Amino acid sequence: MISKEMTKRLNQQITLEMYSSNIYLAMSGWCAYNGLNGSASFLKNHSKEELSHAYKLFDYISETGGLAEVDTIEKPNNSFKSLHEVFEATYKHELIVSKSIFELVDFALNEKDYSTFNFLQWYISEQHEEEKLFKEILDKFEIIKTDGRGLFMIDREIGQLAN
Repeated sequence: MISKEMTKRLNQQITLEMYSSNIYLAMSGWCAYNGLNGSASFLKNHSKEELSHAYKLFDYISETGGLAEVDTIEKPNNSFKSLHEVFEATYKHELIVSKSIFELVDFALNEKDYSTFNFLQWYISEQHEEEKLFKEILDKFEIIKTDGRGLFMIDREIGQLAN
């Protein structure tokens, strides 16, 4: 059994993960609208992955005797100036998610809730991978640039990540 405060915080993380899913789905829509189908596919797949993170939390809360809840999810931005801006926003958002996970881990340790601490280790590893992935995509923008055929090449590279 986890504490009520831990349940509350994990439920907040569910909402953040669902918001993340919506952010990436909105970004996918923007990319598709702008003919960036590789990035659209990648971001749509990433949206599904973020939703699976929320479900994992939901199940954990239920399994530990807590009441899993979903709160109101804010409407994400779907207006961008460039593909580069889209991926800058993803990277910044993943840093926010990482901070939230680290705060949960810290809270679990302070509560001596070692079961939740252990459960959250997967999220720490996942966030490391997320930050690395989006940083590598941003690095591609610096290497390839978006002049001329560069945007086509970047979109194609990102699309290959979706497979």
